[in-house]
Order: sequence, then C-alpha cells, then structure tokens
Amino acid sequence: MKVAFFDIKPEEKKYFEKNLNSDFEAFYFSNSLTCSVEITDEIKTVEIISCFIDSMISKKVLDKFPNLKFIILRSVGYSHVDLLCAKERGIVVFNAPHYGDYSISEYVFALLFSVSRKIIKASEDVKKQQIIDTKYQGIEFFNKTMGIIGLGAIGKKVAEVANALSLKTLCYDIKKEGDYNFVSLDELCEKSDIISINCPLTSETLHMFDENRFNNLKDGVILINTARGEIIHTEALYNALLSKKVSYFASDVVECENVFYEDRENKIDIKTIKENCLKNFYITRKLLTMENVLITPHIAYNTKEAQNRILEITMDNLIASTKFTNSAKNLVLV
Repeated sequence: MKVAFFDIKPEEKKYFEKNLNSDFEAFYFSNSLTCSVEITDEIKTVEIISCFIDSMISKKVLDKFPNLKFIILRSVGYSHVDLLCAKERGIVVFNAPHYGDYSISEYVFALLFSVSRKIIKASEDVKKQQIIDTKYQGIEFFNKTMGIIGLGAIGKKVAEVANALSLKTLCYDIKKEGDYNFVSLDELCEKSDIISINCPLTSETLHMFDENRFNNLKDGVILINTARGEIIHTEALYNALLSKKVSYFASDVVECENVFYEDRENKIDIKTIKENCLKNFYITRKLLTMENVLITPHIAYNTKEAQNRILEITMDNLIASTKFTNSAKNLVLV
C-alpha cells in the first residue's frame, strides 16, 4: 500500500524507514497537508495519509486523493479532518489515543505553577538583575477548588494530581463514569478557583466559554486550556481578562491556531482566511502583551516518551489497515 506521511520530523522518518515492511511504499513530507499544497500525480494515488494536527484535511484536500482508503492520524484529536466527507467517501480514520495522557496532564500543572507563582517573570528579572520581590507574590493551591472539564484519560490524571496537591475537585463530563465529584457545568464554573479544560472540540464544546459563561465564573479564576483553542471564544476571554474576572490565563492552544502560527513564516493567504479568524488573530496578538497571560505553541504532548508512543501506535494502525476489520482498535470512523 502507498502511504504519504505529512508533518514528518527527521526522527519519525527514520523510525518508519526502519520499521515499515514491504507491504508499504512510503513517501515523506515535512510540510503540512493543506488545500494549497501541490500534489504530484504519483502522490495522488496513495491509499493512506498519515499526518499530525497541523494538516487540515478538508473536502478539498480529500478530493485530491481518489484512491484514499485510510487516514492515520498521529494525534488524539481529529477536529482537523472533515469526518463527514471521509464517511461519504468510505475513508476509515484512525487516531492515536492515550499517547499523551501523562505528558498533557503534567503540562496542565506546569502551566498552572508558572502563572500562579509568576515563575517566568521572576526568572526573566533575575537574568536582567531587576529583582523586586513584591512583583512575584503568588497563591498556593491548598484548600482551593479545581474544576476539571472533561474526564477522559487526561482529565482523570489531572484529577489525581490535583488531589495529591490537596486541591478540592469538581468534575464535569457528559459521561459520569468513575468515583469523581461530578457537578453541572454551571456549578463547576461558579465554585472553582482554577479551571482546567480537557474535553475534545465538538459542536457542543465549540465556544463553550462564551461571554455568558465568563460572567458566571468565580471572580479571579485561573483558566488553563490544553485541549483546543476553539472551546474558548477569544474576544470573550480578552474581555474577561481586562475585567479581572479571569486573573490568569495559561494555554497551550489558541483559536484559529493554523492561521496564527502560519504568520511566523509569512504563509498567510488572506483570501482563504475566515473573517472570524482574522479577528481572533488580532485579539490573540493582544493577549500576548498581557502579563497575566501565558501561551505556549501546542507542545503539551511533546515529551520523548509521548513521541515514542505516537510512533508505536501509528505503526500498529498502519499494520491494522492492511488487515482491516471493523473491530480494529483506535478507529474514529469506519
């Protein structure tokens, strides 16, 4: 089977070159797969595409691959894939669940400690030898309440760490599975000192945090997002930070992320950007100037151990595609 890897890093290419057997003819591309990428006649005939979250697998992209049978994602999330079009075409989608359960849940607290104790600012001031102790006063977590939105594998690990830190926990999930303190989303927002977003992006969670939701938050809440940027309405967030309703915001993701990060390489095609993303691009730029905001470039998953698990799960999914049945593991869509 012919497989095209996009978003491929040198160490990933080395792994697949070593481990793929003769069942596969592989092509490797460091760039992401988007509708603007030129596809050669040879690549158009591939039966498998494997990519990371930077690729945008739209209907326009899928139409370029008439022989496509499988999409094998090197990520848990699949909001960057047009699942409806894939289903209509009979294309099976695999994801890579659980590879980052530990790395992402640990990163939630890396962000939380960084903003609550002003670690980055203090470190920068030491380097500049401009130390003013009163600027670094933080808060401790003992006896505070942490709200956890999304009790999947990552959310459960966040809850474990929170409990170990003597944080009280309130949990919200559409599935109330396990021995957790489940409450309504409204109650969680009203009572939590800290909120961690760990749910997937769906039509139900899109802009879950809008103006109304922010108005219902406890004053001075700390908001942490390691899920997807689109769960938070960017303008509403900005206003909540200005009003101090949100005291600190720390996030590994932003809304319209592909547009925001394409700017660094001057790749933005204004004609293809949705109007809301242009606005979000501008507001996110303003967020970066605020002292109570910390944004990192979608790296919560990025540990050596998690990367190794991604490769192993992807290899399992590739092998499963050659012996495909509807009972294969890690299926997003059959």
